[in-house]
Amino acid sequence: MYKILTVKSVKYSLTICTLLVGITIFSGCGSSKQVTRVDADTTIDLSGRWNDTDSRMVADEIIGDCLTHSWINDHGISAGGKPVVIVGGIRNKSMEHIAVATFISDIERAFINSGKVRTVSSSNERSEIREERADQGEFAALETVKRMGRELGADYMMTGEINTIEDREGGDQVVFYQTDLTLTNIETNEKIWIGQKKIKKFIGRSKFKP
Repeated sequence: MYKILTVKSVKYSLTICTLLVGITIFSGCGSSKQVTRVDADTTIDLSGRWNDTDSRMVADEIIGDCLTHSWINDHGISAGGKPVVIVGGIRNKSMEHIAVATFISDIERAFINSGKVRTVSSSNERSEIREERADQGEFAALETVKRMGRELGADYMMTGEINTIEDREGGDQVVFYQTDLTLTNIETNEKIWIGQKKIKKFIGRSKFKP
């Protein structure tokens, strides 16, 4: 049995289609994103999680503390010259993803910018550099070849870990970050400095009242 379309039903169908198209267009416009460039040093907390500001701040403050302790003067007296430091593994033992490689780079930057220590490449970086020296030995002009066996041995290694503690109640959350770093004498295995930095963040809809 065929259904006869009346003028009224056709107008009604066209009206519905027009409304659906309008809603689709409006939804598309509403979901568009706006991108604004900001200074890289600007502090922006969107989720309250560990971010680039935390990484940079912890590295600067904890290395600043490291370089004010007696071990650096003791090294100068016993060995002479600046101590050589290598940044080893920093373990993320928190419950969230943390860009540990970025944090290590921030630590190395803080060391180098201080001018008080000499910083050498990590084991992964050394492998690539050694391959380059070997390649130079075969293909580079003799007067430009860099010799093997001239690497600078580190006196101390820095290692550490990042931990978190979370507390939730309703829609509110408190996240506590604790970063522990240790500087160890590579020759004697003696821990010569231990540093710690804590960060606490409140995340929630209600206004926090200390």
